[in-house]
This record gives sequence, C-alpha cells and structure tokens, in this order.
Amino acid sequence: MAVALYARVSTAKQAEKDLSIPDQLRQMRDWCKVQGHSIAMEYIEPGASATDDRRAVFQQMISDATFNPAPYEAVIVHSRSRFFRDLFEFMNYERMLKRAGCKLHSITQEISDDPAGEMAGKMFSLFDEYQSKENGKHTLRAMKENTRQGYFNGSKPPFGYRAVETERIGNKGKKKKCLEIDPAEASTVKRIFNLYLNGLEGHSTGAKEIACYLNTRNITLRGTLWNKSRVHELLANTLYINEYYFNKRDQKTKQLKPKSEWVQLQVEPIIEAEIFADVRSRCAARAPAKIPPKVVGSKTLLTGLLKCGDCGAGMTLASGKGGRYRYYKCNTQISKGGNLCSSKAIAMQKLDSLVLEALIDKVFTQARVKIMLSELKERQKVSMLDLEAQLRPLQKEFASIEQETTRLYEAVGKGFLPMDDSLNRHSHKLQARRQEILTAIAGYKRQKQMPLDLLKTKHINAFTAALRNKLLNRDSSFGKEYLRLLVSEIRIKGKEAKITGSYAALADAIAEKNLGTLGRVPRFVTNWLPDLDSNQGPAD
Repeated sequence: MAVALYARVSTAKQAEKDLSIPDQLRQMRDWCKVQGHSIAMEYIEPGASATDDRRAVFQQMISDATFNPAPYEAVIVHSRSRFFRDLFEFMNYERMLKRAGCKLHSITQEISDDPAGEMAGKMFSLFDEYQSKENGKHTLRAMKENTRQGYFNGSKPPFGYRAVETERIGNKGKKKKCLEIDPAEASTVKRIFNLYLNGLEGHSTGAKEIACYLNTRNITLRGTLWNKSRVHELLANTLYINEYYFNKRDQKTKQLKPKSEWVQLQVEPIIEAEIFADVRSRCAARAPAKIPPKVVGSKTLLTGLLKCGDCGAGMTLASGKGGRYRYYKCNTQISKGGNLCSSKAIAMQKLDSLVLEALIDKVFTQARVKIMLSELKERQKVSMLDLEAQLRPLQKEFASIEQETTRLYEAVGKGFLPMDDSLNRHSHKLQARRQEILTAIAGYKRQKQMPLDLLKTKHINAFTAALRNKLLNRDSSFGKEYLRLLVSEIRIKGKEAKITGSYAALADAIAEKNLGTLGRVPRFVTNWLPDLDSNQGPAD
C-alpha cells in the first residue's frame, strides 16, 4: 500500500535544535518497512501548532490526499497528536480523508476499525486536546512570571529595542533579558515623532509624508519599506513611554483580555510622555472620523471651516474656465442643484484674504486677545468648583488604594499571607486602578493649571506678532494648522462672515508661544469649549 508520512513539531526552535522530527521519520519508515508499505510522500511541518489547521504543509497534504486519483492510500503519523490536538477538528479531517478513500494510522496508537476502536480513537484525541490546553496554561503562567521578572517573551523585539541574553543564577543556559534600547533604531523612532509633531521645513507632515521621507533616505523598518500604516502603528505604540504589556490579547481571537490579566514589562522609554501625549492628541484631531482626509491634506486654506449660512452645508472648492478660476461653493448647490440653496459662490483668493485680514486686524489683536483671556479666566473660576468636587472622591479612593496596598505588602512580608496567584491578581488590579486614578487626577489638574495667570502682556504681544507672520506666510502649512486650531467655523451668509472659535485653544496656543514652540505644528487640545467668540466681517 502506498502511504504518506506526516511529521510535525510545534515551534521553529524545536525544529532547529530538537531531534523529534528525525526520530518521528525514522520510526515511521521502520514501521512501514515491517508492514510492507511503500512511502509515496513525506510531509514535514516544522514550527506549527496542532491546535488549528493554519498549517501550510498540512493543508497541502490534505489537498493531495483528497485529489482524484489520490497518490497514496493512507497517511501515517507517529502519534495522533501530530495530526491534531483538537478532537472536533481531528474528526472533521479524518472524515474528509475517509471520504476520499484515504486512511489515517498512528504507529504508537493503533486502533481497530470496529466501534470500540472508534471510541478509543476519540478518547486518545480528547486526552491530546486536554494535554495541549494544560501545557498551554502552564506555559502562559511561566511566561507571565518571566515578564514580571523583567524578561522578554518573543523572538523578535519591537522596533527601537534589542533583546540581549544574560545568564541567570541557579539556571542552566541563557534567557533573554528585558529589552534594551537600540541606539540606531531609537534615533529613527525619535525622528518620526519629531516629524509628526514639528513638521519639516515649515510644513506639517502626516504619516504618508513621513513614510516617503524615510524611504527616500534608505531608512527602513529592518529591511522593509515604511508605509502610512506602519508609521501610525509606531506613533500609537505605548512601549516607547514604558507601557509594554504581555498577555494583552488572546492568541487565537486577537481580542483584548481583561486588564487584570495584562503583565507589564519594564523597559527604558525612548519618547517622553508629554511628547507622546501631544502626538496622540494631534492624531485624534486629524482622525478621519472627525475630519475627512481631504480636509487634512488639502492645500486650500479654509477647507473644512466654511459653512453656508443659508442651508448649513459645508462649502468646498469649485473651479471654472478649465481651472483658471477657483471658488468656494455650497455643497448643496454642487450635489443637489441651485434650487435648494440661494447662496452665491465666492472667489477663493478673495475670501481667503478677507478672512485672514479680519482675523489679524480684528480678532487676534493684542487688545482683543486680552479681552478673550479675561472672559476665559472668569469662566475658569466658576468651573474650578466643579473640578474640586470631581477631584475629591478620586483623591479619597487613591488614598484608600495606597493604604490597602501597604497593608498587603506588610502581611506578605510578615508571613501572614502567601504571595499566590490570587493575591497577585488582586495586587495587579489595585495597581491598574491606581494608574487610572492618577491619569484622571492629572487631567483635572491640567485644567486647573491652565497658565492664564502666567500669561502677561509680553506673552500676548509675542504671540499675536508670531501668529500674524504664520497666517500671512502662505508658503507654510503651519498657518493653516493654526487657523484650524483656533477657528472652529466660518459661516458665510450674504456679505457677512461669522467666525467662531475656542478660548481654551487660544490660551493653550499662547502658552506654547511662551515656551518658544510656535514654530512647530500646533498642539490640538482635547478640552474644546463651546464656540464662545464671533466676529463680523465683510465677505465680498
């Protein structure tokens, strides 16, 4: 009888260093020789788990075995666990082979073809599945403890780091230690964050532009070209601020596990927490769910800001005479016809100039900015009472967690409590809640510490002068960035343009200038206030 041999081990490391596959093949060949079978094919699967069917060699074998006519009459395995470690999947593929006239034999777990043999086969497969799950449970427990002790689980360290091997006292061999910064890759990480936050040569840069910038300079992602998705993944990776967690997602479903099951690995940060927060804030402000990509990438000054005063629809760029003339026109008129909206198209260059002049000469003047900040200061006094009321229960809960944690450590230290898995889980749960409270308190304190009292006349004067230069410099994309930061809407009705914006964003922008950072891409604050300011100006 012509047969095929199938040999498998679970990991690539086993395939490289273990003798399991050669031993499986030797025993199966000897068995076939005794039984008088001829070997038609040999399938070798190094580094593939038998808990699922995502195995290239396995699928090739099934495809060959079910081909008509089949090249062999039986598939030979060392043990049934080499074929599958899941009872239902085992039965499914065994039935598939039988329908094609191909049998499945295990040389170490031979069973008869009668009902008793069928039941024995199911029992073998059920025990294999149980053993696989038990092994997985104990392996995961060991890997979690490995992480707690500062060791990295995985063969490929994240970009920006390298894994170094170190000897452990009392243990044979070597283990990978906690991640160590790779200076060359860390430099690239910092450059990407800097480009996204500060732009390049007076122009803001998004993920796509950053990818092109790196690729044209032969700066690769370990030999792979950068693209927009890879840049976004790097910018969102909390590993770079020492927030790296093992056991965060289920290995099969990729779903997030409860936070209590995460285990943090301590790493040296590459990016400062404040810079990371600024980048995430900017990413959120430019997210497609908030702002269409065509608005973010458009070179048109007022795209995304203009609204029609008649029907409330947005106004977008339209052209005439083969592109020689460019206008801002109501989207209702463009998509549904002029009968539904009576507003008129406005020449783009003319409206851009009028809006900028109005903002520079009437809104962002020293006197007007002082008035707006004074009003914001009064509003802030009222909101401080609410902030204090929200802070008190958080501070009380934080103090309670600190006391409970101290008592637990004292009880363990004195031998009253064992440091078992249950206590470990409770301790991690307390630490996770502690971090959540600290984050919330920091957010409230940031609102309390808005530097209105620190913003003096000289700061306001410097800001208005710098902003004027930015808005008038049409070659720089920073002018548009600041316009989008400070102005939330420009509503056009007849010959009037009503401009609305955010006091909070204005105060934050002045503080940025106070820190000497107005030359970079502006920081988009998340605590936008309702539109509180307006200014009337002619539109034609």
